[in-house]
Amino acid sequence: MSDQEILDAFSRILGDLLLNDSIALTMSTRRDDVVNWDSLAYINFIVAVETEFDVRFGVGEVESFDSVGAIVQRTRALLGDR
Repeated sequence: MSDQEILDAFSRILGDLLLNDSIALTMSTRRDDVVNWDSLAYINFIVAVETEFDVRFGVGEVESFDSVGAIVQRTRALLGDR
């Protein structure tokens, strides 16, 4: 799965959570860049990503992700060769 495919899925997931179909995430997007992406929406996003991709992030990882790109990279690492 490519970075772009993961980004597209992340954009869809976040758009569904925030009821905003115009969200288009990039590798450099930060939570502050997206209107209404507060801490509760962030946790809901992480849970939705874990469910969609059948991966699990550690609490420390979730707290340390500084951009969408970091979440994409970790997701790809957890997916491995699937």
